[in-house]
Amino acid sequence: MAKILFSPSLLAAEYGHLADEIARVEKGGADWLHLDVMDGQFVPNISFGMPVIAGLRRYTKLFFDVHLMIKNPLRYIEGFAKAGADGITFHYESDDNPDEIIAAIRSHNIPAAMSISPDTPAEVVFPYMDRLGTVLIMTVYPGFGGQKLIPATLDKINAIRKYADEHGLSVHIEVDGGINTENAADAVARGADVLVAGNAVFTAPDAGAVIAAFRDAVADV
Repeated sequence: MAKILFSPSLLAAEYGHLADEIARVEKGGADWLHLDVMDGQFVPNISFGMPVIAGLRRYTKLFFDVHLMIKNPLRYIEGFAKAGADGITFHYESDDNPDEIIAAIRSHNIPAAMSISPDTPAEVVFPYMDRLGTVLIMTVYPGFGGQKLIPATLDKINAIRKYADEHGLSVHIEVDGGINTENAADAVARGADVLVAGNAVFTAPDAGAVIAAFRDAVADV
């Protein structure tokens, strides 16, 4: 089984102490740090942008897993790359051309990732997968933390993993939204290998214990 990567979502952190919160999950065994960028247009909420990411970059060596939930992402790819993104995810449902966005991300020697929302079928990502490092499946509607996972979204993992295997593609499948120690094993069994968790990690007094619990939950899959 491929190594399962854990990417705690900073959206659930204590914003008054972000550097300390990042240090806490890094010490606790996180592999990536999931950074949800929201513009108040593509999704209803507003979170943070390039200046915050650039400011946090010097405090950690974690892989910055930047998830753009914004309109017209093409306009901002260079800025996020310069801010310190290690990977950039955009939504298929955004306003720009996916081919152009992927090319722009890759031009900065950064792996491109495409995300799909719950109502978008898995098949839309197939034409792009040979140029993607990751496919991010939203298992809740984007824009808010603390939602419950939508079970039907997990079927997309099977479809995307099957397509990747049939075409000899090495691609991460990331799941984001309502992921906890009770449903993580199901996602991994279907082919997911990157798990995003926000509240489950950042609201816990001991982030390391939660990450260890996640690893135990998927260890036998």
